[in-house]
Amino acid sequence: MTSDTHASDAAASRGFLFALSAYLLWGALPLFMKAVAHIPAIEVVAHRIVWSVPVAGLTLVALGRTADVKVALRSPRTVLMAAVTAAFITCNWSIYVWAIAADRTVETALGYYINPLVSVLMGAALLGEQLNRFQLAAIALAAVAVLVLALDAGGIPWVSLALAITFAIYGFLRKTLPIGPSQGFFLEVMILALPALGYIIWLQVHGEGHFVLSNPGDIGLLLACGPVTAVPLLLYAFGAKLLRLSTIGLMQYIAPTIIFLIAVFGFGEPFSGVRVVAFVLIWTALAIYTWSMFFRRAEVQPGRA
Repeated sequence: MTSDTHASDAAASRGFLFALSAYLLWGALPLFMKAVAHIPAIEVVAHRIVWSVPVAGLTLVALGRTADVKVALRSPRTVLMAAVTAAFITCNWSIYVWAIAADRTVETALGYYINPLVSVLMGAALLGEQLNRFQLAAIALAAVAVLVLALDAGGIPWVSLALAITFAIYGFLRKTLPIGPSQGFFLEVMILALPALGYIIWLQVHGEGHFVLSNPGDIGLLLACGPVTAVPLLLYAFGAKLLRLSTIGLMQYIAPTIIFLIAVFGFGEPFSGVRVVAFVLIWTALAIYTWSMFFRRAEVQPGRA
């Protein structure tokens, strides 16, 4: 075995550990969000933004990548693009935080299960990417699952769809941002930091904020919003660089699976009847979609181990 092979295997192992850590942290995030459920979702999101800035900034300093941000800030187009992606991730965070507090965690899990299928559909609609018959079947099954839930609830499962769509759009636009993942995240939260900080100050001045000395528990939780937001995103960014797309594609189901298990067995949210049928359809769709990824890879790279 050559030194290049050893280096490649070592890089893949590091990437796997980075990505696995990120998905495990994302999976456990509802436990933290339930702890801050007594605080309004918008206030929680504002603190997630503000306290992510120093974490992301220190990471860039440690990596020696601050120059990339300086270059990006001199480009109005890059700043505008980052502002748009920041807006979409803020919407996603806000819906997610609210849903956990409102005991709709199962719906968040469904949203992140649907997300990769929405991304595939978006690629076909916006980029003209061709869908094979397996991907079409997976999307059709997911659509049936959404329809089943809509008919049962008397309305569309908007939490799940909103989470899936906002994150898919974020991912789509984020790929067009001409800057690395960790630098891009810092740029996004830096753009959002001023309005977020202004909102926090406004709440404090009007006596509606939870960042008060009389309640050190809330202060600790709000300060922790930064690390619990930034650390998994940064770990994922490092891992994604070192792993194959197919590996990341499989690992992305770890987080919603943990979220689902926490929702049902930890939070005691209802899961029976129609929801069981819908999730079986989604899991089947994801199995078909995942298999199609490897099928396509085998066609494109015949004979490669």
